[in-house]
Amino acid sequence: MKKILFVATVVKAHINVFHLPYIKMFHEEGYEVHVAAKNDFVGESCVIPNCDLYYDVEFSRFPFNLSNISAYRKLKKIIKDNQYDIVHCHTPVAGVITRIAARNCRNTTVVYTAHGFHFFKGAPLINWLIYYPIERFCAIYTDKLITINKEDYENASKFKMRNNGKVYYVPGVGVDLSKYNKNNFIRDAKRKELGIDNSKIMILSVGELSKRKNHEIAIRALAKMKNQDFIYLVCGRGVLLEPLKILSKKLGIDDKVKFLGFRTDVPEICRAADIFLFTSYQEGLPVALMEAMAAGLPCVASKIRGNIDLIDQGVGGLFANPNDADGFAKCIEFLANNVELCKNMGIKNIEKIKKYNIKNVRQIMHSIYRELLG
Repeated sequence: MKKILFVATVVKAHINVFHLPYIKMFHEEGYEVHVAAKNDFVGESCVIPNCDLYYDVEFSRFPFNLSNISAYRKLKKIIKDNQYDIVHCHTPVAGVITRIAARNCRNTTVVYTAHGFHFFKGAPLINWLIYYPIERFCAIYTDKLITINKEDYENASKFKMRNNGKVYYVPGVGVDLSKYNKNNFIRDAKRKELGIDNSKIMILSVGELSKRKNHEIAIRALAKMKNQDFIYLVCGRGVLLEPLKILSKKLGIDDKVKFLGFRTDVPEICRAADIFLFTSYQEGLPVALMEAMAAGLPCVASKIRGNIDLIDQGVGGLFANPNDADGFAKCIEFLANNVELCKNMGIKNIEKIKKYNIKNVRQIMHSIYRELLG
């Protein structure tokens, strides 16, 4: 029986979110499907539908953590013992470890999906000095490389890969557009539930409260706005919650900023908002921004890789540089004062995001897998 191994850093937050349709496809094709990832289920059983064998491998997200050495050794033995036909790895750390562990398996097709290289236009020099050479090195042990934004595709196309390997561009992981049908009743009801007056300008951000998501600049930008008749909602949790609360209070807008934590109703909250604010330093192809577009929101975003794939400047939203609080403030204020423009931008975004429909993405991925299956 033919075998395939899916590898990622964690199960619940990655394998089960993005890869179950493909695991099911291989299972139905008669493949024996294995998964290697860290068990990140807390207080519940680790369940992966259609997975025939699961290996709990203690990957660390931090590349220089010593636990990754034991993860490498364990994974190398798993790959050697099973002699897989295909190994498909995801996430930066697991991607590097897997490809090195599988480097001597000449009869195995090694596939890597880059969900966003750590080197990109505007990245710190240290990122280019460390991560660019690592990815070039790992490419010689990679048969197929999948990228999810155009900048990464261009960079990866320069790599020398094993067996004259091929680089693919796939438009992200996809977004389920059926969740984002606009409905005014839901908008009003959600605002009432959140305690927000319909007359308020509702600005929304979605993302982990981390340095990479750059919520600090968002808060600093909002504090600079002349029109203070707004409410700012942040969906997400993370280590910077308390520092961001302190900053909001220091800048005198703590009464306008609400941290909602992890939410399962993001589509409804998007539909209740007026403007989506996305200030990240680094993205691959951000799902949060795609969801905002699907909900018909005009977007103010950082001018970085991934974001510029999605938003057309002046058509679906406006850009500012990640550290430019004044620039973000001007963009937000401009949209807040142009209601008709916001509506038109929302319509343009709904049209643009159709390309990124999860159905389309799955069709593209299925065609790539069919090519691997011969």
